[in-house]
Parts: sequence; structure tokens; C-alpha cells
Amino acid sequence: MSEAKVKPMKVLLDIKDNKADFVMELLQSLSFVKTEAISASKARFLKELKQSIDEVNLAKEGKIKLRSADQLIDEL
Repeated sequence: MSEAKVKPMKVLLDIKDNKADFVMELLQSLSFVKTEAISASKARFLKELKQSIDEVNLAKEGKIKLRSADQLIDEL
């Protein structure tokens, strides 16, 4: 398989502050890894977005039932 056709995987890591520099240095030393530090708020947003997508996929598979728009409005 050609390396150009391999789709990269995205991974979000939670690392203790006192180990972050070590882990980032280790990852940056690997030629096949591209690193990008993100803020805690962006990480939280991405995690919540992934959870939402997972819920939609479960609903499409019939494994869970999502709330209606009316139910969401009633909560407000």
C-alpha cells in the first residue's frame, strides 16, 4: 500500500502538566508524528463534539433515542 494513501489518525491526549514537555518532546522526535498543542477549552469542545457525533451515530443505529427539539426547548 502506498504511504500517500494512508489516512492519518488524530489522537487527543490528556497529559499531566509536569509530564507535558517530556511527552511533546518525545512525539516531536518521531518523524511520522505531527504535534499541535491546543487549549483546554478547545480540547473540551472537541471531546464534547465527538460525544455528540457518537450519540447521533447510536441514534441512527437505533440504539438510543434522542430528545426532540420541543424537549430541548422545554429544558430552557
